Amino acid sequence: MKVQEIMSEAVRSCQPEMNLAEAASIMWEGDCGILPVIEDGGKVVGMITDRDIAMSVRTRNRIPSDIQVREAMCRDIHGCSPDDDIHAALETMRNCRVRRLPVLSAEGLIQGVLSLNDVVRHAEKFEGRRTTELSYDDVVVTLKAISEHRRLVLALEAQVATPR
Repeated sequence: MKVQEIMSEAVRSCQPEMNLAEAASIMWEGDCGILPVIEDGGKVVGMITDRDIAMSVRTRNRIPSDIQVREAMCRDIHGCSPDDDIHAALETMRNCRVRRLPVLSAEGLIQGVLSLNDVVRHAEKFEGRRTTELSYDDVVVTLKAISEHRRLVLALEAQVATPR
């Protein structure tokens, strides 16, 4: 199964110079929790989530209309392409601990978004011999990796990095 078969294609976006109130309004109207941040020319330069907005407002002690998207967005873009196998995209989600991936063209233009919700809606239960391309087990393994408490992950990484 390819990412393009299950991704959401109707994607809302915002620009880096917009303020957080505008981005939140786009999310509210689009019933989504993430927006690709697009520069002129259509290239994705970041992602911003509803949590990014909330945490930015709280930690800066400023109102949303006084904070630009570029101040709160994540610049580390973990994405996939429409032609990627769904299992490769799930591995990216697990490794990067993200619930959503922008689906990008080779030029970095947004094609859609693959969310864990999309994956869940397309997963199937299998009995005995595996006959489905996307199973409930695939979903649970991915959700478990994404949901691992950050402090535990940091502690485990520290143990691995510390020579004995």
